Amino acid sequence: MALDPQQRAEFVNAYTRVLISSWSDEAFAARLQSEPRTALAESGIELPAGAEVVIVTQAPEGHGEGNLDVQVELWETGLETGRYEFHIPTTPAVDTAELSEGDLSDVAAGSCNYCCCPCCCCT
Repeated sequence: MALDPQQRAEFVNAYTRVLISSWSDEAFAARLQSEPRTALAESGIELPAGAEVVIVTQAPEGHGEGNLDVQVELWETGLETGRYEFHIPTTPAVDTAELSEGDLSDVAAGSCNYCCCPCCCCT
């Protein structure tokens, strides 16, 4: 059953809340493993009574960890079969490297090397 654009957006928003909560809150991550139906409901994902819930922390071969389209397809499959599989990858590593002296100099001098919109320093 294909989702319409609004249903897809609602699911993606709720799934994103699940990911962010599981990455930032150890208690939520533990609850997601022990009581997945409750944890998912807290984030806005309501499942039908009797639905099977599977939480996968290691994406299966060929599913591409973090691929949102795969997760949407799994949700659509769950709507048809009653088996809902959620891929919850481990917390992404954040590069905590310090800025170089050149980077700091560019920021302090107001240099606009990475601007995303036209402004007085870019034009």
